[in-house]
Amino acid sequence: MKYVKIEQHGRIAVVSFDCGKTANPLSYDLMRELTEAARGFEDDFETSAIVLAGRPDNFSMGFDLSDAETSKLQGAGLAERRQAAMVGKRMCQAWEDLQPLTISAVEGWCVGGGVALSVATDLRVIGESAGLYVPEVERGLNMSWGSVPRITNLVGPARAKRIIILAEKIRADRALDWGLADDVVADGSTLDAAMDLATRAASMPPVAVRMCKQDINAYANALAGVASHADHDQFALALESEDANEGISAFLEKRQPRFTGG
Repeated sequence: MKYVKIEQHGRIAVVSFDCGKTANPLSYDLMRELTEAARGFEDDFETSAIVLAGRPDNFSMGFDLSDAETSKLQGAGLAERRQAAMVGKRMCQAWEDLQPLTISAVEGWCVGGGVALSVATDLRVIGESAGLYVPEVERGLNMSWGSVPRITNLVGPARAKRIIILAEKIRADRALDWGLADDVVADGSTLDAAMDLATRAASMPPVAVRMCKQDINAYANALAGVASHADHDQFALALESEDANEGISAFLEKRQPRFTGG
């Protein structure tokens, strides 16, 4: 793979991704590689824990708006745009479906699609200067990729509305207090801290770990599919709206958007 590296340390795997840009945006190619990486563990019965890490400066600033594949979709039909909108959702679902315990090591900013990916893992360790931010609604879009029920499971409905609808930037201390993060550590040490958690998981009986994770997820996510089954269709629709065009243009032009509901 071009952007994703997998290292095995006994019963622990480390999956890191780096697209070569400081923002570490999620292009379609990168998302497909992350999906492939997750699915590569489907028949692995020996790995007990998987650590997912972005760049040392930023986990990911979200979906890559400058991706050439995104530009090609502007003139595409609904069927093609709808299929493209499912790439991120399949990536997140592949990570959520993994049987080993999964831990995201988050340095710097984790934004939009980066948040969607991180909440698809079981635990999140973040640096003390890190921040999480969901700007989709500010861009005239909906938050998708199956992330709305996942975020709500972690923080509750009121705080989920502040994160998703009001697009509040959540710094490390608040992320820990709200349950969006499981541990806050010194900047630059999230990978080591995530490895400590992974080591604890690897010391447990592997089958029991997988059984209990399956039970917890089955209970917590019982209605997740009902809540998010159409979010990719909503995204494909919202992307064609006047508000999405205005929101994205305002972001690129560094000005306040003027939304009309169009």
